[in-house]
Amino acid sequence: MTLEHVAIWTEQLEDLKDFYVKFFDGVPNEKYTNGKKQFQSYFLTFQSGARLELMQMVGVPANKNDRVVAQHQGIIHLAFGVDTTDQVDEKAKQLANAGFPILSGPRKTGDGYYEFETLDPDNNRLEVTTLFTA
Repeated sequence: MTLEHVAIWTEQLEDLKDFYVKFFDGVPNEKYTNGKKQFQSYFLTFQSGARLELMQMVGVPANKNDRVVAQHQGIIHLAFGVDTTDQVDEKAKQLANAGFPILSGPRKTGDGYYEFETLDPDNNRLEVTTLFTA
């Protein structure tokens, strides 16, 4: 069994799509629009086959969780895997240079990973990670 996709509600569909295309090589499908429901979405497919659905619809309330500072029950981040610690470092530099905050890292974790945390344009937490080998 595989995890087929994860979905995110957004108020800035095009900006979020462009972020995941530019920085994580997501490949978008053609935008789906349902005019009756005032709904639009993209599916982005990544090299691993995992997909991310980005959705926008009039009337969906804003997320009240503080995703930047506090952590709450439920999904807290998406993690993107790379092959080397150098790739983790390079992605952190790329995102920082583009103005995205680095919340922590890059660092070695106690459970054997090398990673950093950042935020997407909607302040959803992201990790970029790899297994740490000395």
